[in-house]
Amino acid sequence: MSRSSNNVLLIILAFFSIYVIWGSTYLLNKIAVNELPPFMLASIRFTIAGLLIFAICRIIGIRIKITLRQLLNTAVAGFLFLTFGNGVVVWALKFVDSGFAALEISAQPLVVLILMRLIEGKKIQTMSVIGVILGIIGIYLLVGQKEIIAKENTVLGIIMIFCCMLSWGYGSLFVAKADLPRNFFVNTGYQMFTGGLMLMVASFLFDETWISPVDWSSEVQISMVILILFGSIVAFTSFNYLLKKVSPEKVATSTYVNPIIALLLGWYFLNEHITTQSMIAAVILLTGVYFINTKRRFTIISRYKN
Repeated sequence: MSRSSNNVLLIILAFFSIYVIWGSTYLLNKIAVNELPPFMLASIRFTIAGLLIFAICRIIGIRIKITLRQLLNTAVAGFLFLTFGNGVVVWALKFVDSGFAALEISAQPLVVLILMRLIEGKKIQTMSVIGVILGIIGIYLLVGQKEIIAKENTVLGIIMIFCCMLSWGYGSLFVAKADLPRNFFVNTGYQMFTGGLMLMVASFLFDETWISPVDWSSEVQISMVILILFGSIVAFTSFNYLLKKVSPEKVATSTYVNPIIALLLGWYFLNEHITTQSMIAAVILLTGVYFINTKRRFTIISRYKN
């Protein structure tokens, strides 16, 4: 097989990873959180993933030594993206359908854009203004469904997911200026490891009962393995590989595909109901995200949310 053929195959596999694997993390987290405490679940996922990244770096000869400031900055990023940003989403999945959560989170570019305007004073372009308006309409249609918000604690779950989006958005602005390890793999490893440790502390503070992996159901065991190896390591590596091989606009298409994958998987495996209003909201919301992403370079930061 020629070198160009190998590159094409790797690109196809990488797109499969960021489309399907990242889209499936909502389902996998939903399966696991139905049996395990949320902060314990997220802590195990990211702590082990971080340690595995360090081991891989050691094997392939990548230095993992960083400065104290870089360590502190990766810990801050780990908190914003993983401890709060992901851990609370996993908690919210106890009350919100996986497909619904994915669709709400697809509005993340809208939140980042608004924060950039409020915090950094950056002007919002005309196309992005249209995107913001469509995004707000889509979110309103999504969360305004009486049959959904009538469920116990669903409104709380929706609000907390929005708080997570604010955390990711601020994290995106923070890391853009912070002194972080140059190697993205090392950077990811430290953020996952420190974020996982803080999730462990949160788990103890909330008095969660830790359950031995041998006592997990086979479905949860499989979900955790996929989340650790594929959702945390393979998909993220694929994402950064694609950023070097194809245009950022093509990589950003995962923003539109992930929620659709999540909706279909939740419907098929968990019998989650997809309402007509949810489908209309999805079309409007994702169209808004498209307008926001038009001619904007996507940062790798937003990908930590899954």
